[in-house]
Amino acid sequence: MPEDSPQNDLRGVHYRWMAPLKKAYVRFLKIRGHPREIALGFALGLFVGMTPFMGLHTAIAVPLAALCKWNKFSAALAVWVSNPLSAPFIYGFTYMVGAKVLFINDGYRLPTQFNLDALIYTLRSAPEIVVVLLIGGIVVGLPLAAIGYYFAFKTIVEYRESIQRKLEEKKARISRKLKRKKSRKKKRKKKRR
Repeated sequence: MPEDSPQNDLRGVHYRWMAPLKKAYVRFLKIRGHPREIALGFALGLFVGMTPFMGLHTAIAVPLAALCKWNKFSAALAVWVSNPLSAPFIYGFTYMVGAKVLFINDGYRLPTQFNLDALIYTLRSAPEIVVVLLIGGIVVGLPLAAIGYYFAFKTIVEYRESIQRKLEEKKARISRKLKRKKSRKKKRKKKRR
């Protein structure tokens, strides 16, 4: 197959998107600390990532994690669930949930034309929009944090157990090799006598 075929282009795009995610996942698994603290930091990061304060998520999550003595790195990693690519979907969903919780039937509508009146309307509506997003973020963030805690804890514990098993297997192999060498040496000594 030629090197510049469309299939190779797709693999390159896939790799460019998946490589950083895989690297972050592996880095997450290798975080030092107690699995509970790491999972709590991750859950906190997911919760903060649902709030409407994009750009401040890390600045909010890391000090809160430090204050609670949870893992700061996992909190900082988890807030990236809300990024420029996912933010429109997350904020759209949290706004919808917040509007339902606050019984707002006719929520904020985006202006159809961009002019000074539309800008003034948007700026005047900003506090209400932020409150609706915050309420929706809390309602969505709490169950997401609980699910994130469970999966992070389970993943880290399973990863560490697999590493422990591999180390024990390697230790056992080395021990068997040493025993074989010792038994060979004893046999040689007996033959010499």
